[in-house]
Amino acid sequence: MGTMLVQRVESLSLSGIESIPKEYVRPKEELTNIGNIFEEEKKEGPEVPTIDLKEINSSDELVRRKCREKLKKAAEEWGVMHLVNHGISHDLINRLKKVGETFFGLSVDEKEKYANDQSCGKIQGYGSKLANNASGQLEWEDYFFHLIFPEDKRDLSIWPKTPHDYTEVTSEYAKQLRGLASKIMEVLSLELGLEGGRLEKEVGGMEELLLQMKINYYPICPQPELALGVEAHTDVSSLTFLLHNMVPGLQLFYEGKWVTAKCVPDSILMHIGDTIEILSNGKYKSILHRGLVNKEKVRISWAVFCEPPKEKIILKPLPQLVTQNQPARFPPRTFAQHIHHKLFRNEEEEDTK
Repeated sequence: MGTMLVQRVESLSLSGIESIPKEYVRPKEELTNIGNIFEEEKKEGPEVPTIDLKEINSSDELVRRKCREKLKKAAEEWGVMHLVNHGISHDLINRLKKVGETFFGLSVDEKEKYANDQSCGKIQGYGSKLANNASGQLEWEDYFFHLIFPEDKRDLSIWPKTPHDYTEVTSEYAKQLRGLASKIMEVLSLELGLEGGRLEKEVGGMEELLLQMKINYYPICPQPELALGVEAHTDVSSLTFLLHNMVPGLQLFYEGKWVTAKCVPDSILMHIGDTIEILSNGKYKSILHRGLVNKEKVRISWAVFCEPPKEKIILKPLPQLVTQNQPARFPPRTFAQHIHHKLFRNEEEEDTK
């Protein structure tokens, strides 16, 4: 159990406060573009592409080609897409959401039994964002974070015991999502002119690619126009798969503007992460995104980050994608070095503000 006493955002939300503590108030330059998420969702404008995967393995080559080209286009132009007919049953997804909601429905004291302790490197478990920038900024969310695949790398001792079927349901979802990740990476490889298994091999293959799940819990916020659930960032992963409880909140920075992702029933939202952007030499895009909160409904999302091993692989643009006209856009780094570079760069930016 964590030894640090951390103020949970849920406790703040339930305390009846009418104004949020100053650590949660975003800097002035951000406040100008934080709107009401329900109004934002209704706005006309560019929409995150929806890719129907039903035809991805069609026996008809033309049908298969069309589906794969749509996926490629979405990966190049947006770096994010809603996947429908993805092959994971609605029943399993509903059960996954149910066990997550049940865990977060427990009292804060009960959830504290699973608290992580970031100060001594224990990042798995129940937590809240600690300030990691010079301004001491905090995000309006609590979360539960744990490694869910491969099975032999999991630490089941920190998984929730309530509800009783949490482990069974989450394990099955992890297994099926791992299969979907392979299918997506195969298409992304082929569409780069590479052999189908290349990208998966480059991020660690079945043995080494880690699936880390973060259940994000965004409580009702009395001043949502001043806060963010998650600040603007790109994912360091290779791919990220996201489910949510149909409450809007995700925004993407597309063509110079924040665009709200509409809620698409029965879809899994997928991000291309930095790792695939690097390997593809920037052909596939890791898009800047953030999460808004609201004063009407709790939002919960289930993000699974597919991450390469931290030290074993050097991430760099694949040689087939580097030419005289398209030189390598990213220097060689391990995954750990990439994460450190992003954090270090962000701290440098904070210091110059």
